[in-house]
Amino acid sequence: MGLFSFLQQEIAIDLGTANTIIIHNDKIIVDEPSIVALDERTGKLVAIGHKARQMHGKTHEGIKTVRPLRDGVIADFNSAELMIRGLIKMLNKKRSWFNPSLKMVVCIPSGSTEVELRAVRDSSEHAGGREVYMIYEPMAAAIGIGMDVEAPQGSMVVDIGGGTTEIAVISLGGIVCNRSIRIAGDEFTDDIQEYMRRQHNIKIGERTAEDIKINVGAAIPELDNPPPDYIVRGPHQMTALPIEIPVSYQEIAHSLDKSISKIETAIMAVLEQTPPELYSDIYTRGMYLAGGGALLKGLDKRLSDKTNIPVHVAEDPLRAVARGTGIALRNVDKFQFLIR
Repeated sequence: MGLFSFLQQEIAIDLGTANTIIIHNDKIIVDEPSIVALDERTGKLVAIGHKARQMHGKTHEGIKTVRPLRDGVIADFNSAELMIRGLIKMLNKKRSWFNPSLKMVVCIPSGSTEVELRAVRDSSEHAGGREVYMIYEPMAAAIGIGMDVEAPQGSMVVDIGGGTTEIAVISLGGIVCNRSIRIAGDEFTDDIQEYMRRQHNIKIGERTAEDIKINVGAAIPELDNPPPDYIVRGPHQMTALPIEIPVSYQEIAHSLDKSISKIETAIMAVLEQTPPELYSDIYTRGMYLAGGGALLKGLDKRLSDKTNIPVHVAEDPLRAVARGTGIALRNVDKFQFLIR
């Protein structure tokens, strides 16, 4: 650390569709939902993160809640900037009298276009970033899981986030072949809402569907340790009278089947493109699952049965990408694959 190191703050940001995590000095300082509540009249920030999520679906006409990221990319530029700025402020509560310049590494989907890269860079710079580096999510996930990404061997990562599923084969510090599809946690939530509406005639909001996914989300209809049914309460579609319905993991496995099949297809497409020498490494070492979607019960077994390749779930899948981004921040000069 140099004499004037206090003038610069180094942070790593996992800018996710569902959650944003900020790492400073190798510690997760901020872990908040990617959502903001805004005043409709003035456009000012009312709440951010957990507080804004509690308001989601419960606001009056004076307040609106916005999720600035959709499908892994910035959909609302102004809200994204307010969110990043607000989350960084949480970091600097103790030093409100002085804002150091920021050196940041932000992770992005591997399928990002030049326009999407520019949106992330501009938002980060407007939020106070002096030096902004970017890293692709599957690369960050691989580093966070503990893989040696610069070794001459194949590693396969499947990162199922909130907006996108990133599938990549990595070797020698680069992505050999990859696929980024916009089917992930948000799509699962939509599937559950649609299933409850069609099958049980009950209207549920995004938050309730999210709770169902967390409690009884499954990828296969036969589990060794099945979770208890989850009770859902809401209005009947036809009568608007309140009803209470127990939902089992088998029902959710059925409702998510189509989306998970699309992820399987994308994984097979990446394996088809993989050079034979790297394919042999993946067959020996297995593929790794990261992101919130990796927590779906039985997903590793389903993917293993489909591909005949061992599937391992990362130790802390929700934070694997953030941890990898933090390691990349410490080694900015060493890692050549960072986008400057």
